[in-house]
Amino acid sequence: MEFRRRNPSAFSLLIIFSIFAFTSAKVFFEERFDDDGWESRWVKSDWKKDENVAGEWNFTSGKWNGDANNKGIQTSEDYRFYAISAEFPEFSNKDKTLVFQFSVKHEQKLDCGGGYMKLLSGEIDQKKFGGDTPYSIMFGPDICGYATKKVHAILTYNGTNHLIKKDVPCETDQLTHVYTFILRPDATYSILIDNEEKQKGSLYEHWDLLPPKKIKDPEAKKPEDWDDREYIPDPEDKKPEGYDDIPKEIPDVDAKKPEDWDDEEDGEWTAPTIPNPEYKGPWKAKKIKNPNYKGKWKAPVIDNPDFKDDPELYVFPNLRYVGIELWQVKSGTLFDNVLISDDPEYAKQLAEETWGKHKDAEKAAFEEAEKKKVDEETNDDEAESDADDDNDADDSDSNETNADAAAAASADGDAKTDSKDEDKHDEL
Repeated sequence: MEFRRRNPSAFSLLIIFSIFAFTSAKVFFEERFDDDGWESRWVKSDWKKDENVAGEWNFTSGKWNGDANNKGIQTSEDYRFYAISAEFPEFSNKDKTLVFQFSVKHEQKLDCGGGYMKLLSGEIDQKKFGGDTPYSIMFGPDICGYATKKVHAILTYNGTNHLIKKDVPCETDQLTHVYTFILRPDATYSILIDNEEKQKGSLYEHWDLLPPKKIKDPEAKKPEDWDDREYIPDPEDKKPEGYDDIPKEIPDVDAKKPEDWDDEEDGEWTAPTIPNPEYKGPWKAKKIKNPNYKGKWKAPVIDNPDFKDDPELYVFPNLRYVGIELWQVKSGTLFDNVLISDDPEYAKQLAEETWGKHKDAEKAAFEEAEKKKVDEETNDDEAESDADDDNDADDSDSNETNADAAAAASADGDAKTDSKDEDKHDEL
């Protein structure tokens, strides 16, 4: 096998370029929850506290993980609302790529609940942050029953929330996954899951942020001579003579008059009818291709007079907060490694350093936990079965004892009867 050495100067330049690329990446916010100090950076909202349905967050690595020291924040109470946020220096993504990324794990085998996060703009009261707080971007997985298992990507434009028109399936297992939303200055976007692109396109096409550029001409009308019948009845096809005289049903020739039929009492017997195999239904001429067919008529497309382009369609001028606000029927969703940046490559690297580094060990830990759970359930079933067997044995012993007692009582009764008979005999 031949080994070739790299050109030292070229290799050095590659290293320098890579270092420069990552050091030039602008990180607006990054939270790995590496220490207990996360509580000083995040503000827990009082939303729903007065109603006693505000959930508490746990600082944990979860029930199974690839590294016990790699912690995040996890919902801990069922049937609760959760709201928490963190502030960062305000910025605008104008002329910049915006990257919003985080990891989420649903340990509870989620059947209905969200795992999304929000970017918020301007000034908000973090202690009052909740479901009614306006946001700029909402992104992440949402699961509810069989119908909803998708990635939300909601953008706010001119005060209105707009849902993505594309269906992006989310992960539904109980392991950690990384969700990435990338928004570029050319108004294109990408959605990634675990560093793999799942959807991409344009804000113009996949959201209804602006009126459409083109519309059907509302004044256009189909010409009167426009023939849009692809097939027509064959004018040469003629109805066979006598076709209408063919009956729908005919007497059953195989039917026989019952032997016990009495004409005087039952009336005159007539054979029952059966469908006539010769009857083909109402006559219709066969269809042929229409020689005058012009196709389905469509109104011509024209420029939409209501369309006005916005070159800053992608811009959120004063992003300032990141938050989690959701309702959970079953708790157990764990968030970690939150990133807001302008560099997709740095986001990819962060995902590999965190999720990528621990995913195999986490999967092994999960499988071991599942195996242990199955073993425990099996042992419980066996113990329950043994207990049932013991109860059956006790019942059997009890039945035997009762039978013995009954036999003894019967024998004693017989003895007393014999004694009385003897007494009677003596008296006689």
